[in-house]
Amino acid sequence: MRDIRNELVEMLRNEVKPAVGCTEPVALALACAKAKELLGEEVVDNKMLVSNNIFKNGMGVGIPGSKILGLKVAACMGIVGGKSADGLSVLEGLTEEEVRESEKYLEEHTISVEPTDSADKIYLEVMLKGANHEVLVKIRGRHDNFTYLAKDGEVILDNEPKEEVVADGAKEERKETLMDNATVAEIVDNVEKMDFEDIKFLLDGITMNRAMAEVGLREKTGVGTGFGIKEAINAGELGDDLVNYAMMLTSAASDARMSGVKMPVMSSNGSGNHGLTAILPIAAYNERNPQSDERVARALAISHLITAYIKNFTGRLSPMCGCGVAAAIGCTAGLSWLMDAEQSQIEGAMENMIANLSGMICDGAKPGCACKLATASSAAVQNAILAKRGCIVPGLNGIVGRSVDESVRALGCVGDEGMSVTDNVILDVMNEMNK
Repeated sequence: MRDIRNELVEMLRNEVKPAVGCTEPVALALACAKAKELLGEEVVDNKMLVSNNIFKNGMGVGIPGSKILGLKVAACMGIVGGKSADGLSVLEGLTEEEVRESEKYLEEHTISVEPTDSADKIYLEVMLKGANHEVLVKIRGRHDNFTYLAKDGEVILDNEPKEEVVADGAKEERKETLMDNATVAEIVDNVEKMDFEDIKFLLDGITMNRAMAEVGLREKTGVGTGFGIKEAINAGELGDDLVNYAMMLTSAASDARMSGVKMPVMSSNGSGNHGLTAILPIAAYNERNPQSDERVARALAISHLITAYIKNFTGRLSPMCGCGVAAAIGCTAGLSWLMDAEQSQIEGAMENMIANLSGMICDGAKPGCACKLATASSAAVQNAILAKRGCIVPGLNGIVGRSVDESVRALGCVGDEGMSVTDNVILDVMNEMNK
């Protein structure tokens, strides 16, 4: 097998980061903060364009510190008090006074945020004008990846993808990634050989995400999914087993995060909810079946990297719920490894998940996501346990292929190509309901 440890460790460092708030509105706040810094004067006009997926995910989600939902108040926070150096924690640095000032700014100014067709599912374009200057900022590909900066027509940064001339009807080839030719077995093998010191930072995700779960367990926030599960366990209506415990922790953290609690979570592959799903069931298992820090860190590395492997084929934003079809599959792989499963059982747990949750749609980031994270996290634990006992969906079963790697590519094809129309319909329905 290839030795790709260094590349995988670098991927973990790039893709597993603290974030405050849902990453779609955070990305807009970050772009606005950078634009305001470049402008250097009061804003007199604005225009913001975001990809359909960013628009969908940011429409109804809670914003840390504010009772106002959605992208527009996040944009105002970026303009009023955001610091671009804070990256995906741009909203964490705002004081309560700055949050109130941002809400007032939204009341007194017209904020233009519109969806735009873009080949990139993560795409944001912020244009700000002042009395003397105007600036343009673009983020593309990743939520914190600035690709274009310009002031008064002078280009400061240009990392925009260069268009190549192709023959009529030809499809431009995308740049090959490390994950294009990877396999699940190769990823697990390389994680087992990693230096513990290189992945020790992943343990911070347990501390961070567990703290967010505690907020959702102390009081009913958002939907109250995790809080309700806790109450049901205490009342004897649900058993106090590993499946329900993992489901309770994960959904409670999502309840708190999606309702706008101003605390960081460790994200995975650009999503805080992915981070909750990839990490907290493993934390739950470790609490019930204590493991060494090194083993837990390796399980987390498998979880995050398998999530990245799947997102490589489904896309960073997708018509399917990434927590259900990516992070939960990554998590079941990490859990299986932590349970001392054989490689065939790790892959079997993943195939069980693909057979189980492949149809879960994404209808934006919102408090109701906690319900989906409850389903995703419980399924991750269940399927790891089933696969350990040899209960595995056979090959050529629906979109489950002859191997787990074939199944992952099939899942990506269904999500990226097959459900693109579904994504447009979901957005149309949500827009109609929000008129």
